[in-house]
Amino acid sequence: MTDDPVRSNEPTDTVSPTEDAASGPDHDVSFREAFWVWVQVAAYSFGGPAGQIGVMHKLLVSQKRWISERRFLHAMNYTMLLPGPEAQQLATYIGWLLHKTKGGIVAGTLFILPGFVSILLLSILYAEFREVTIVEAIFFGLQAAVLAIVVEALLRIGSRALANAAMVAIAAGAFVGIFVFDVLFPIIILAAGLVGFLGHRYAPEVFTVITGHGGDESDEDVAAETPDEDEASPDDRGEAIASDESETEAVISDELVADHERPSGWRAARVAALWGTLWFGPLLGLYLVLGAGHIFTQEGIFFSQVAVVTFGGAYAVLAYIAQEAVATYGWLKPGEMIDGLGMAETTPGPLVQVVQFVGFMGAYRNPGTLEPLVAGILGSVVVTWVTFVPCFLFIFLGAPYIEYLRGKESLTAALSGITAAVVGIILNLAVWFGLHVLFEDHWTYDAYGMDLLVPVFGTLDVAALVIVVGSFVMIFRFEQGMLRTLAAAMAAGLFYHLVVLA
Repeated sequence: MTDDPVRSNEPTDTVSPTEDAASGPDHDVSFREAFWVWVQVAAYSFGGPAGQIGVMHKLLVSQKRWISERRFLHAMNYTMLLPGPEAQQLATYIGWLLHKTKGGIVAGTLFILPGFVSILLLSILYAEFREVTIVEAIFFGLQAAVLAIVVEALLRIGSRALANAAMVAIAAGAFVGIFVFDVLFPIIILAAGLVGFLGHRYAPEVFTVITGHGGDESDEDVAAETPDEDEASPDDRGEAIASDESETEAVISDELVADHERPSGWRAARVAALWGTLWFGPLLGLYLVLGAGHIFTQEGIFFSQVAVVTFGGAYAVLAYIAQEAVATYGWLKPGEMIDGLGMAETTPGPLVQVVQFVGFMGAYRNPGTLEPLVAGILGSVVVTWVTFVPCFLFIFLGAPYIEYLRGKESLTAALSGITAAVVGIILNLAVWFGLHVLFEDHWTYDAYGMDLLVPVFGTLDVAALVIVVGSFVMIFRFEQGMLRTLAAAMAAGLFYHLVVLA
């Protein structure tokens, strides 16, 4: 097996079972360097999928040039079609492209780790003390700043994905469908893909916005941006600034197809067996040792089911989780799901990490023979495991086939339509988030088939609005980085709660 990149799309079934371990990367990005960049991505992963994908785009596409714009969007399209947290799966996918299975595991795990630790600590505070005034003050500022960060990420991604009026129309239709009429996320994605697929037959130059390798490319590569001073390490700053405006080709370019990216039936069987065992093996062990009625078994089975229906991100499944956790299992009290969501929205990591809070509280209140705190921590681990192990399975199993299909024009046209729809979906998340940050109360307008969330304008939170405006000014007027913006917002939140409201 050669280490040189393979520039063919032909599938093969001759991949060695030890291919991942035996062959090295086809580029000069070291595993050590990638590790620290994934740490940076994890540390900045605030703001839900819109902000998180924006962080990865800025670091990996614009600054580092580790992956091309089209490869990034192609990977994002696939993760948007999967159940589970798309940003974490996108990190896993790109980590796999760079350093195969170990790269995907490290990228995906690091993406989860800060949120897991943060929500675990907050869950302990919530259950044991409930007196978290300082934490509440910090989160108040962070929520406001995150809104500005999400909008900045939306503008950056949308400016590249919405290449023509047709793509803008698809994005607008997706936003209206999900925000105004509450159309299910999978239906919007399927419809957008169908529009792109059919549109390619009549106007391929309009609907084939994202071209894979082997296609005719007339668009210029996206120019890399100079990193913000506070968002990069000294090495990163010097490296990115030196590259100036004449960047070389991306490491994972539109043309390159490495050995490990080629699909193989034998490899697929190994991946399914390994990750299926990691997913269901612990569940079987809990069932055999503790029984079907034990809290750990119940949580493991329930959240394994949730893991395969979370299309559209955490928001799409929160109502179902809350209903089951409160009414069916009694793990949460009414209203506590919103507290958990507040933790997930204002800590790094995927929003679906809110399930960890549910797992903690459920086990904390049903500890059996264990101490409540110990049971809660173990419940967090069980729920996190069955939520995220399937994400690795979906990526490692499907990614080679998705890469193989990049050159198919009809598929890339369908994915171009999906990309445009995704912009509308992210806009929906940004608006939803903004309404909840800026207004305390809302009502639903449900006439003429609409299901429109409308704020009660009299409940505008002026303090939150001031911090939001300040964050926008820092980002868009003074071009300050995410870290400084978040720090300033956090300080403002502390001042408001501890001084103004004191």
